[in-house]
Amino acid sequence: MSTDIQKPREFTGWHMLIVIVSFFAVVIGVNVTMATLARESWTGLVVENTYVASQQFNEETRKGRAQAALGWTGKLIVASGEVRYSLVDAHGKALPLRGVRILFRHPAYQAEDEALTLAAPAGVAARNAQEFAVRHTPRDGVWIVEIDADAGLATPFRDVRRVMIENGALQ
Repeated sequence: MSTDIQKPREFTGWHMLIVIVSFFAVVIGVNVTMATLARESWTGLVVENTYVASQQFNEETRKGRAQAALGWTGKLIVASGEVRYSLVDAHGKALPLRGVRILFRHPAYQAEDEALTLAAPAGVAARNAQEFAVRHTPRDGVWIVEIDADAGLATPFRDVRRVMIENGALQ
């Protein structure tokens, strides 16, 4: 009877080098992948110049308060492949609009932003139109909708809201 005893394999310096190089290769590979995905998906740019934006903050706040004092409410409808917008005063009376522009901004992907110009219904003069519309179906997901409605004021009525679109309709 012969007993064959195998000598256990030794963990040498070369083995340790392979372990360390492999570990750092994985870490660096993940970092490069994540940095590439982050850079391609969103620039991170909110404003061009933060100093200028901070200087304009008080003026924008004043405009927002003046607009809120009007008591006007915007009505946004997204359904059946159409985007519609109207504006009512504090008493619920529809206000005539001269023009409406809408920007659908994706919260994370600037490349998916969509700007729309709504039009008055056919046969209605733009000055007397109470509702503007355009044929458009936004993609499903969360959107920040920025609406600029020309209601005859010195500056457009600004309505900004975060909405959820599901199956082509506002939820």
